[in-house]
Amino acid sequence: MKPAYTFVVAALSALLASAPAHADCFDEAANYQKVNPLILRAIAWQESHNRGDALHKNANGSIDYGVMQINSIHLSTLAQYGITTGTLMEPCKNVYIAAWHLRQQMNKYGNTWRAVGAYHSETPALRDEYARQIVGILQKWKLLQAQR
Repeated sequence: MKPAYTFVVAALSALLASAPAHADCFDEAANYQKVNPLILRAIAWQESHNRGDALHKNANGSIDYGVMQINSIHLSTLAQYGITTGTLMEPCKNVYIAAWHLRQQMNKYGNTWRAVGAYHSETPALRDEYARQIVGILQKWKLLQAQR
């Protein structure tokens, strides 16, 4: 594991241990990870319609947890820092973990729609479709103008 990655996850783990458990912490999580809070809110809408208790079993056997639908594929990494499925069902902590996951994609792809789409999948067709869905949500909310 890369030292910087270890530091970021360890810091996130420490923050989660002390973070207040209030449901609306998109701004704080976005600020902590230097991601756009509006993107996080649109992802929450796309993933669960803001339902903190959302749980989804995927066809491939993985499970998505909480408001941001954090996939069980990340559990082995998160478990190293004391993050469990129970943690993922706590809305504010779920949002912080989602902001961390989005930051990882932004570190890889830059501040791009590709990074936003990769929150869902790195498979190009799925990634690009997801990014279009997030754009559509932001347009519907009148936070992003339609591209002509």
